[in-house]
Amino acid sequence: MTQKVLVLPGDGIGKEIVAEAVKVINVLKADHGLDLDLTYGDIGGAAYDADGHPYPPSTQKLAKEADAILLGAVGGYQYDDLPRDLRPERGLLGIRADLELFSNLRPAILMEELADASSLKAEVVAGLDIMIVRELTGGIYFGEPRGIRTLDNGEKQGYNTLVYKESEIERIAHSAFKIAMKRDKRLCSVGKANVLEVMELWAEVVERVGKEYPEVELSHMYVDNAAMQLVKAPKQFDVMVTGNMFGDILSDAAAMLTGSIGMLPSASLDKNGKGMYEPIHGSAPDIEGKNLANPLATITSVSMMLKYSLGNTELADKVDAAVTTVIQQGFRTADIYVDGVAGTKLVGTSEIGDAVVAALKD
Repeated sequence: MTQKVLVLPGDGIGKEIVAEAVKVINVLKADHGLDLDLTYGDIGGAAYDADGHPYPPSTQKLAKEADAILLGAVGGYQYDDLPRDLRPERGLLGIRADLELFSNLRPAILMEELADASSLKAEVVAGLDIMIVRELTGGIYFGEPRGIRTLDNGEKQGYNTLVYKESEIERIAHSAFKIAMKRDKRLCSVGKANVLEVMELWAEVVERVGKEYPEVELSHMYVDNAAMQLVKAPKQFDVMVTGNMFGDILSDAAAMLTGSIGMLPSASLDKNGKGMYEPIHGSAPDIEGKNLANPLATITSVSMMLKYSLGNTELADKVDAAVTTVIQQGFRTADIYVDGVAGTKLVGTSEIGDAVVAALKD
């Protein structure tokens, strides 16, 4: 049966990196029997320009009809003065909430060949393989009340609400424990229970859910210590589960352990496994149109899409193997290029995409 994928290139470098991922999809369709139908839509700034809203009804309809979604990036300097509810980022938050994509999977894996690109010593990061499970549709990014108000003395005050219900914590905990069961059976729950009541509840619920997974070793860590430990001894972690804001920050920190944020894909899943797949980096408008962006995170997002939503682990493994081959062949975009490393060559966005396609054809 033909499966439907909605492609949302978005803004900035989104169009360039998604174009390379689509090259890979087309090879899988032509040479490897992938039965897939691609539909295109707008989100973020591109959607605002076309329809006056970052997540317009036309995109909402396409998103609900799709089996999976491939997204590039949203945002741009030209939208900074828009009302907050019309900024590109609201489109991203909107689609996550609309489709109830509550479980965000962010792997941080360091390829041996890229150890020199990491900001840490090779012996600290060699063999790194972490999965960060981030709750994506609750927490402070969605909590109410929120806003900016003027106090009686005329001073302005900004406020946001960090809030989680038991049911929200339970479902992300189950997601994380199930992933841990498929890995090294170690799960670290990250919060701030010493000062935040919501994180006290978080720890309590995760502990309760953990009783259903007796094979998984559960630990708890405060977020400030977790950030320090990611830099000090990152290989101590297997799976980490945390809330929306903490997960946003920690996964970006973990990205740099791998050499570049341009190497990290992500999956955002609903309770049935339907998901949206995207690189964790932003739209990088400063390099838009310059053939400099690294498309490998978007290409490996296709691999995650094949694995988690489309049920094709075999083709997912082929994509991962092709990316590994390209790195072993020495192809490097600017973000992962280290001057003086023998056997490497600096290439652009389209060239590294072509190299992945060639590896898939071999």
